[in-house]
Amino acid sequence: MKINFDMLGGDNSADTVVNPREIFSVLPKKDPIYNYPRDVQTEVWNKWFEVRGNEYNVIKMNTGSGKTVVGLLILKSCLNEGKGPAVYVVPDPYLVSQVFEEAKKLGIEVTDDQESIRFKKGQAILVINVYKLFNGKSSFGVLENKIPIGSIIIDDAHACLDITESQFTMEIPYSTDVYTKLFTTFKGALAEQSDTGILELEAQSPTVNMLVPFWSWQDNIRDVTGILYEAYRIEEENFRKGTADKDYDSLRFSWQLLKNCLSQCSCIFGSDKIEISPKCVPILSIPSFVDCKRKIFMSATLADDSILVSHFNINADKIKFAITPESSDDIGDRMILIPQELNPDIKDEDIKDFLKEESKKHNVVVIVPSHYRSNFWKDSCDLVLTTSNLQEGITKLKNGHVGLVVMVNKYDGIDLAKEACEILVIDGLPDVRRKIDKIEQGILFGTDDSLSKVIQRIEQGMGRGIRSKDDYCVVFLMGRTLINHLYVDGAMDKFTPATKAQIKLSDQLAEQVRGASIGDLKDVINYSLLRNTSWISKSKGVLVHLKYDASFKVNQVIKKQREAFNAALIRDYHKSVQLINETVNETSELKTRGYLKQQLAEYLYFIDQQESHVTLKSAVNDNHLVLHPLEGIQYAKLQRFIGSQAVQASDFFMQKYNNNSNKFILGVNKLLEQLIFKPDSAPVFEEACKELAFYLGFSAQRPEAEYKKGPDVLWEVGNLEYLVIECKNGATAPTINKHDCNQLNGSIVWFEEKYDSSCRFTPVMIHPYTVFEYASSPNRYIRIINTEKLDLLKSRVHGFAKALAAHGSFGDTKKIDELLNTYSLKASTFVQEYTVGFTVR
Repeated sequence: MKINFDMLGGDNSADTVVNPREIFSVLPKKDPIYNYPRDVQTEVWNKWFEVRGNEYNVIKMNTGSGKTVVGLLILKSCLNEGKGPAVYVVPDPYLVSQVFEEAKKLGIEVTDDQESIRFKKGQAILVINVYKLFNGKSSFGVLENKIPIGSIIIDDAHACLDITESQFTMEIPYSTDVYTKLFTTFKGALAEQSDTGILELEAQSPTVNMLVPFWSWQDNIRDVTGILYEAYRIEEENFRKGTADKDYDSLRFSWQLLKNCLSQCSCIFGSDKIEISPKCVPILSIPSFVDCKRKIFMSATLADDSILVSHFNINADKIKFAITPESSDDIGDRMILIPQELNPDIKDEDIKDFLKEESKKHNVVVIVPSHYRSNFWKDSCDLVLTTSNLQEGITKLKNGHVGLVVMVNKYDGIDLAKEACEILVIDGLPDVRRKIDKIEQGILFGTDDSLSKVIQRIEQGMGRGIRSKDDYCVVFLMGRTLINHLYVDGAMDKFTPATKAQIKLSDQLAEQVRGASIGDLKDVINYSLLRNTSWISKSKGVLVHLKYDASFKVNQVIKKQREAFNAALIRDYHKSVQLINETVNETSELKTRGYLKQQLAEYLYFIDQQESHVTLKSAVNDNHLVLHPLEGIQYAKLQRFIGSQAVQASDFFMQKYNNNSNKFILGVNKLLEQLIFKPDSAPVFEEACKELAFYLGFSAQRPEAEYKKGPDVLWEVGNLEYLVIECKNGATAPTINKHDCNQLNGSIVWFEEKYDSSCRFTPVMIHPYTVFEYASSPNRYIRIINTEKLDLLKSRVHGFAKALAAHGSFGDTKKIDELLNTYSLKASTFVQEYTVGFTVR
C-alpha cells in the first residue's frame, strides 16, 4: 500500500525547520559520517540563531573546525526562514568544489549558476568564488542591483579581502598608450619629488615605484578621467569585435568600479605598469552586496578585524561581539619550531638539506613569499606550485606522497589535511604585491601597524597544515628577517591565543636542545610526527582551557580612515578632515603620525590648498619618507659623530638591545639577510645599508628617500670622511649601465654642493659587477662593493657580532674597539678592505 507522508504529523522537514542544529538532525540524505554535529558547530549555530536578524555577523572558528558545514546550515536556515536568495562566497574556484562536496554529503542543494531559477527562488544555495561577485563586469550588477541577495556568507573572509582589493585596483601596463599619456601628464610632478626616480622610470629600473603627489592628481583629475574613459570605450568596442588588447583587461574590469571615486585614488608609476587604487574599497559599487540584509563573515580567529571595516565597509558600531565556540581547543596539534632562534649559526641551506631528507618520508610544504625565493629551493623540491598549477598540486598532495613542495605566496585558502602536509615551512616574510602597499610598507616600516599585518599573514600560513582537531603538523619558521620580526616587542601578542599557547609549549620543548644543530631536531619533530602520547597529551593540554576571544577588535584609526573616505565620496571634505585630524592627535608613533598627516593634507587640499602644504611639511618632520610639499624640505646635513667609533657603536647597541645578546644576534642576522643582491628589494636593501653604519659605529641617512635628492645612502665615518653610496643590488646585467653611472656622478655633484671642502668623500656603488658599459663616464674615484666584497663584509660583521655577543657586554668600548680592529671594520681601512676599482668596457 502506498503511504502519503504529507498527511502525517511532525513538521520537521529540512525545508521548513529554521534552527540550523535542528536542520542538521532532519536532513534526509546526509552521509552517515554526519551522525552528529561537533560541539563547536552546535555552539556557533545556537549563538548565531539568537542574533540572526543582525545585518552583520562575524563568526570566528579555528582552521579545520568544520566552518563549511556551519556556513551551509546557516544559509539553509536563512532560506527556510524566507531570507533568500542565499550566496556562499569562497576565495577561489578550488574551494567552490570543496563546498560542493560538503553540500553533497549533507544533502543540501547548491548551484554555481547565478542565473539558476532554483537559486533565485530561494531553493538552492549559490556557491561562487569571490571574483564572480566583486568585479567590474559582475553579473550581480555594478552600480545597479541586478540579482538581489537576501543572505550571504563570505567564507575565509581575510583571503577574500585580498582578492577583492585586487579587483578594485586598476593596472595600466608600460607598453600602452595610456601609460605614455599619463606619464607625460605627471612627469613634472614626479620629478619634483625625485629626479632620480624619474631617471629610473625612464631607464625601466625594475625596483622603482613613484607615488603621484595628491595635488597633481587632483589638479589633473579631469584629464585623467578623459584618458581612462576613452581607452575604456575603445577597448569595450574592440572586445565586442573580438580584437580586445589584453593589456587593457584590468582597465575594462575595474573602470566601472572606480570611475566615481578616481579623486579618492592613489596613482603609482612603476617601470612595468601604473597602478591606480582607492584609499578604501568602494564596495558601494556592488549594490547587491550592500543591500543584502544578512551579511555573515567567517574566518579563523585572527586578532584584528579592522580589514572588514576598510574593505567591506562594516559598521563596527553594530557588532558587539563575534560568534565563537565556547572552547578554543578545536584546533589541531602543531609543534612550532624556530631553528635559527635556537641556534643562530643554523643557515637556510642547513634547514633545506634537513627538510629534503625528511621529505623522503613526509610531505613537506614550504610557503615562500616570491618566485625569486622559490629559486632557493629548486635544487631540492619536487614540485613548485603557483596559481597556474595550484589545484593540481594540492590534489597530488592529498592523494599520496609527493615530497618537498614549494608554494609561492599562498598563505590562505587551501586545505592540507593529515598526510598531505605533515611538515609546513614559512620561509621569510610574506611579500606585498600591490604598488601602493609597497609604498606604504616603505613609509611605515617597523611600526606597530606594519608588524600587525605581517603577523596576521604568517598566522594565516601556519594554519594550512591542520584542518581538524585530530590533525597534526610540524611548523618551521625560518629566515632571519622573519624571526627578528617575531621577537620585536609585542609581536608574539599579536598571535591568537591558541597559536601563542602552541608556540610557548614548543619553546619549552625546544629549550632543552638550545644550541643544537639542525640534525638534532629530528628527534624533537618525531615526537609529533610519530604521535608520541606524552607530546599529544601536553599539546592538547595547553589548549583545553583556552577560550575564544569573542571581542570584535577594530583599530580606531582604520575605522576613522574608512569614515573619512565615505565622507569624501559625498564631498563632505570637512568631515574627512575632522576624522583624520582626530587620528593624528591620538597617534604618538612618529612614522605613523607622519603618514596620517599626509592623508590629512590630501583631504585638506579640497578645501584649503595652502594649509594642505603646511600640514604636509609638518608630516615630513615626523616621517621623512612621506611626500614632500611643493616648496620642498631643507636638507639637514648628516651629523658628524662625537667620540670614537667604538663609543658610537656601544651607545647604539645599548640603546637598541639593552645588553640582550640573543636579540642582538637576531638583529644582526636579519640585517645581513637583507643585504643581498636581489631584484625588487631596493628600499629594504637601502634601509639595511643605512642601519649597518650604526652597527659599525658610524652615522648615516638616506638622502634620496628622506629629502628626494642625493645618494641612496650617505655614511659619515668620522673625521669629516664620508661614503656617498648608490645601491644597485637589483641589477642583473653583467655591466654597470650608463644610467646608474650618471646617478652616482650626480650624487657626487650633490655632495659637493651640500658639504664644504673640509669634508672628504669616497663615491661607492654597490653592484654585483665592476665593469661600466662603454657609453659611461664614471668619476675616477668611484669604488665598487661587488658580490665578493659584500659577502666578505657580511662575514666579518657576523664574526664581529658573534664575538661581541659571547663577550656579553655592549658597554665595554675597549673590547668593541679590539673586535672592530680584529674583523677589519675600522673606518681607516674600510674602503680598502671592502671595495674594488672598476673598468670600462
